[in-house]
Amino acid sequence: MDPLHVSRIAELASVLEVSGYPKPGNVHRTRDFDDMVYEDFLVSGIVTGDTMRLAAERGEKLRDTLDLSTLGLGELILRAVEDTRRWVSTNTNLGIIMLLTPLSAAAGMVDSGDLQGLREQVNRLILQTTSGDAVNLYRAISTAEAGGMGEHDTLDVNDPASQQRIIDENITLFDTLKMSADWDLIARELTSSMPVTFNVGFPVFKGTVEKHGMNRAVVQTFLTILSRFPDTLISRKYGEKIAVEVSEEASDIVDRGGVLTAAGLRRVEKFDRKLYRMGWNPGTTADLTASSVMVGLLDYYSELG
Repeated sequence: MDPLHVSRIAELASVLEVSGYPKPGNVHRTRDFDDMVYEDFLVSGIVTGDTMRLAAERGEKLRDTLDLSTLGLGELILRAVEDTRRWVSTNTNLGIIMLLTPLSAAAGMVDSGDLQGLREQVNRLILQTTSGDAVNLYRAISTAEAGGMGEHDTLDVNDPASQQRIIDENITLFDTLKMSADWDLIARELTSSMPVTFNVGFPVFKGTVEKHGMNRAVVQTFLTILSRFPDTLISRKYGEKIAVEVSEEASDIVDRGGVLTAAGLRRVEKFDRKLYRMGWNPGTTADLTASSVMVGLLDYYSELG
């Protein structure tokens, strides 16, 4: 796909995700948090566009090669995080960057509309990452000041010795993500061929957008993901029990139609107010919604790519 087209889609996915209303428990077009506001997310989605284009350009150059280790995925993630922090003072999009960067690179490697090829290339890219990619990912997490990410029993993003150990023992980006896969949905997504994005989120978006429009498609995608996968950001902050309770309530709302019915919409609005009041922010679900929307938009606008 054309790299400029890919970068436009990545930007759109980011801004449409945060604009989803009422997207329960998260910043959206009518809801700010004390430490981050709606406009922060809009800015973040736009300023990472150049890096997503670069990722697609690098992918395009590697299209017919077997060795994808030279792509520099970790460096691209770090670049996008640094670009964001020049404009925004808080962590708005680390998870989105981690998901959309390999998607952008993979999109540069395939023809427009080839979603199966897109998924296969993402998996190849992640599997062929290097220890240099892992170090740059750790630097990105540290730069974003993302609490709880990249911390293991033996490795810590804020410990220079951990970064040196990654190099000495040739621990790849895939390896570091695999260490976190049991307790972080984004790490699990990237090390297992993106099943939430391609098997859950994308089909909901595709099946909803034509009849109900972009906004409802985004929110319904978010609700469906949350209903099936307890949010690991909530789990890290408040415990697994709370995360499961939130998912169960989302599941009940989806069963009632979600934002696609009047009764479901009323429940979604009430759910949004409750999560905001309790401080239960399904941020990981928002990230996975963004990647699902990106794949959905690559499909929706395939004739332009």
